[in-house]
Amino acid sequence: MRENIHVIGIQMDLGASKRGVNMGPLAIRYAGLMDKLKELGFEALDKGDILSDVAHTENPKMKNFKPIFDANTSLYHQVVASLKENALPVILGGDHCVAAGSISATAQHYGKVGVIWMDAHGDFNSDISSPSGNMHGMPLSALCGYGPDEMIAFTQERTHIDTNNVALVGGRDIDEDERKRLAEAGVHVFSIHDVDRLGMAEVMKRAIAVASEGTAGIHVSFDVDAITPQEAPGVGTPVHSGLTVRESFLAAELVAESGKLLALDMVEVNPILDERNKTGILACELILAFLGKSVY
Repeated sequence: MRENIHVIGIQMDLGASKRGVNMGPLAIRYAGLMDKLKELGFEALDKGDILSDVAHTENPKMKNFKPIFDANTSLYHQVVASLKENALPVILGGDHCVAAGSISATAQHYGKVGVIWMDAHGDFNSDISSPSGNMHGMPLSALCGYGPDEMIAFTQERTHIDTNNVALVGGRDIDEDERKRLAEAGVHVFSIHDVDRLGMAEVMKRAIAVASEGTAGIHVSFDVDAITPQEAPGVGTPVHSGLTVRESFLAAELVAESGKLLALDMVEVNPILDERNKTGILACELILAFLGKSVY
């Protein structure tokens, strides 16, 4: 694990149907993230927040595309700059659209990388398959080359993630068309059923193996709605019967133990829907666990 951490916030909630996740970076910082990173011995630098423009929809199949793309372009360049400075970027969302910018940057810098996508949802719709047009349901599809390609057009050359190196963990609310698209693309899906049946330790062993096979390392993109809503109420799209808190921390601890983490997204914290910053505090502690904090 590198000693330098760059914390990058992106205040964007334009990809979702509910507003409020733009305040997620503030909630996670308010839980004491920067001080706690320094207590773990990291040289932690807060790079501030990227702001998105106002909502503006021209295409109802890709709602708010332009302000989302503009903010993600800024994020892409910031993450690339941090990686060039040999820092490990920690991206605070914001809705899950932000992963289009952050993971594209990691792939641009390292070449072949793996992704562990922890989420209740598949985020594998395109502008054609999406029933809502909400773009936070499209980033993983775009990153893997299944559209919309405009979502990751930060440079003339797109760096797509090989689906052989993508593991979706904790999925339990996936559209029927999206389910077919994931299967056809060859994404390794470890649903909540797999977590129940195999146990989180085995699921993460397999997910880490998938994401690290022949790659420079792993970009983890963690949507807090992967966690059961009783423990993480501050999310815009809660789905019942999710990961427990301990399963989530075990996943983070196993990634940290692997030594393969290249970058981390922590997204979809919605303080408006939270209870006394319960979800913001949990997100903060999970970031620390991914970076090596252990219970013993």
